Amino acid sequence: MSKLLKIGIVGCGAIGSSLAKSIASDFSDRAELVGLYDIEIEKAYKLASKFNNQKLVALNVEDLINRVELVIEAASAKSSFDIIQKTIKAGRDIMIMSVGGLVEHYKELRVLAQEKNVRIFIPTGAICGIDGLKAATCAKIKKVTLTTKKPPQAFLGVPYVLKSKVRLDNITQETVLFEGDALTAIRAFPQNINVAATLSLAGIGPEKTLVRIIASPDITQNIHEIEIESEAGRIITRTENVIHPDNPKTSYLAVLSAIATLRQILEPVKIGT
Repeated sequence: MSKLLKIGIVGCGAIGSSLAKSIASDFSDRAELVGLYDIEIEKAYKLASKFNNQKLVALNVEDLINRVELVIEAASAKSSFDIIQKTIKAGRDIMIMSVGGLVEHYKELRVLAQEKNVRIFIPTGAICGIDGLKAATCAKIKKVTLTTKKPPQAFLGVPYVLKSKVRLDNITQETVLFEGDALTAIRAFPQNINVAATLSLAGIGPEKTLVRIIASPDITQNIHEIEIESEAGRIITRTENVIHPDNPKTSYLAVLSAIATLRQILEPVKIGT
């Protein structure tokens, strides 16, 4: 019998809960869920109760890291850098869901991961076209543009929107909330635009990747349109995402992308770049 990969999850909200269930049901022959942690500890206990195993709960991040071989970060962009850094320094692999939190520290973390001989996994998330973009970077890319459209309620509580004094409940037509580079977009919308972080890291960088964020009352889905202009050709993708049933700020495909990444980690055959 092959050894099971020991996995721990930091962040027990909608995404972390979905991933925990998938590990237990879809990958039980290759992986084992051995730790759960959330800054709101009651969330970890609530999720652990679904597996009838309160011993899964770790009382701090360090405790969880010490139990596992792979950490899955599903917390927030605000805390993801600290989690990533601690995980790498402990010599553990990590999968990142809150990609926006690592963008400004990417080079530093890449060097640290190389020194510690560990791997950082970044799922594609709620977009399509990353394979083509990565291939195109082997030639020359002229321009990468991301246009994100979400229902107005997806932006509730976002500080950038609050400061702009846009009344989300009064929006009756498509309204551009932001237009600029990916780095600024990530800072302004840390919980809404992880796809911009992933797209920029896979392509021409956060300062050169262009982002438009639109609130649209006419849609119920999170829509991401990508346009890539390169020497290899022009790539256009449009992804109309079903919203995660437990979190309107998250697309269901983002969770499925993490599950697919975990499958690639566990399987001997890798498909795609």
